[in-house]
Amino acid sequence: MGRAMNALFDKLRQEIIETGPLTVEQFLTSALSDPDHGYYITRDPFGARGDFTTAPEISQIFGELIGLWSAALWQSMGEPHLFNWVELGPGRGTLMADAVRATRKIIGFHEACHIHMIETSPVLRASQQKSLTGAGVEAPHWHTQLSQVPAGPMICIANEFFDALPVRHFKRNITGWVERMVGLNTARDGLAFLWSAQIVKQNLIPEVFSQADDGTLIETSPAGLQIMSDLAARIATYGGAGLVLDYGHTRSAHGETLQALRDHQYTNVLDAPGEQDLTAHVDFAALGRVAQTAGLRVHGPCTQGAFLNGLGLGLRTRALQDNAGSPQQARAVFDGANRLVDPAQMGDLFKVLAIAHETLEALPALPLK
Repeated sequence: MGRAMNALFDKLRQEIIETGPLTVEQFLTSALSDPDHGYYITRDPFGARGDFTTAPEISQIFGELIGLWSAALWQSMGEPHLFNWVELGPGRGTLMADAVRATRKIIGFHEACHIHMIETSPVLRASQQKSLTGAGVEAPHWHTQLSQVPAGPMICIANEFFDALPVRHFKRNITGWVERMVGLNTARDGLAFLWSAQIVKQNLIPEVFSQADDGTLIETSPAGLQIMSDLAARIATYGGAGLVLDYGHTRSAHGETLQALRDHQYTNVLDAPGEQDLTAHVDFAALGRVAQTAGLRVHGPCTQGAFLNGLGLGLRTRALQDNAGSPQQARAVFDGANRLVDPAQMGDLFKVLAIAHETLEALPALPLK
């Protein structure tokens, strides 16, 4: 049960009263993206004053290495004179700002790139614009969806993007699959999970789970798979690659991973909709299957630690330490970089997957599947 006395709860309660329980996906969509009260629409959730911290905010090295990875990829593509450098869910714009700075000496790269930011939040768009003002590249273009990016070769970055997309929950019982819903508790002073009595259509269940035992619970992300399908189709048509960095699992598995964070602490998923971060682990295997279906090569997944170390994180860390103004600054540089790759911190939990046009047989620091 979740208690949720706020304006969005009142809106959801009225919707449930009028039309019945919501799917988990519908609840998450409202909680994250409601135009008036959605979590990502109304606030900057990042950093010590927010609810969580992402890799670009932890160390500048993260964005720098991704920038250099992008430049190396552009060279492998034959250095097209124009290409779209796209970021899905760019946060404060920190990653792209660091990536741009790191690539300023790559001859022809900045002249060729057109930066496109896929962002729905007016608050975060303002932060991104501030981060990239004066970066030395053409002013970025903002869009609300990938389909608005112009045709052409693409290098797409998605860091902690897919984990923030809505999911659905299904459970196998003796008669078929049923879906988890969100309804009202008996006192109507909060929200509660329940299972629908209606058997869902089999096409909603991934083939990999079709023979699951009774009692099996699975989590799917139709929104994530659709975005990956759209991205793969663009790359298959125009060339390029996409890079996904996120926390999740390398194989499709049973179970649920939906969680809520507020003030860097785990909370009840159903509490205070629109006021806390809601995420689920990414199924990298499912994303890879979508890309392969579109005819792309799949590279990885591998751990974030292996990827960043393969790109030279150690060398860059030592260079920044050597130029630090004090021992304390040098230690902060090391601590931030180490947090990204330490297996006990982000190094193993976070994975990296790339999808690429069939002409790109090798990508920096990533194994071909």
